[in-house]
Amino acid sequence: MRIFDPHIHMTSRTTDDYERMRAAGVRAVVEPAFWLGQPRTGVGSFLDYFDALLGWEPYRAAQYGISHHCALALNPKEANDPRCAEVLAELPRYLLKDAVVAVGEVGYDSMTPAEDKAFESQLALAAEYDLPVLVHTPHRDKVAGTRRSLDVVRAAGIPPERVLVDHLNEPTVGLVADSGCWMGFSIYPDTKMTPGRMVAVLRAHGTARMLVNSAADWGRSDPLKTREVAAEMLAAGFGDDDVDQVLWRNPVAFYGQSGRLDLGSPDTGADYAGNTIKRGG
Repeated sequence: MRIFDPHIHMTSRTTDDYERMRAAGVRAVVEPAFWLGQPRTGVGSFLDYFDALLGWEPYRAAQYGISHHCALALNPKEANDPRCAEVLAELPRYLLKDAVVAVGEVGYDSMTPAEDKAFESQLALAAEYDLPVLVHTPHRDKVAGTRRSLDVVRAAGIPPERVLVDHLNEPTVGLVADSGCWMGFSIYPDTKMTPGRMVAVLRAHGTARMLVNSAADWGRSDPLKTREVAAEMLAAGFGDDDVDQVLWRNPVAFYGQSGRLDLGSPDTGADYAGNTIKRGG
């Protein structure tokens, strides 16, 4: 079984987690830029973080045969802090990097005017640099936040197939399914979605444009939740091909739109996944 975790925050995880993930079948990850739990107080701390996502984390992942890419952005929560506004001016030089396969996480935390401005600005950058977009839906007022996110995406003129709307649940999945955007689900031990609920969503809505992630970070989370979803799918009667579509081919298809997704084995140089999607390649 091959697994691509399309949203995981490995900077918050130990090297032991990489080892466990490899043993469970994880062969690729995308790490979106996010809030570290304590506010950053200036643009320099963001740039150090971006540099780590482009250098140190791919190196750590490669020790365990895992391909690491990232999505970069000013995250919604910190978009409200005026000390962080300069990040938007620094992003363009980072969005040129080969390992950056999307702009994200962007979207809403509290649906403030500052978040509106950062969201719209970064959608414009995604269009300019021809990158897909990872949209974070708020933890509060999720239905309203999802509707508002979809409205902003439509107003920006971003094609829906270039947008992944994440952290969905049962009340919001239909909204995104109807929009034509990709649908992302985070599986957590206590909050967000569980493997059983995820399988019920897949039964109701099918496997097309569906991505499942662990979103594992510094809180109570589990980087092996993707594997649990695979096991639940098989137990519920889904086939191996269904599992491969949701846990591998769908994230490859979405992030492959960047033209930068390189899934050759980082430890051997071999294309163990049968997928190398690079511009000009």
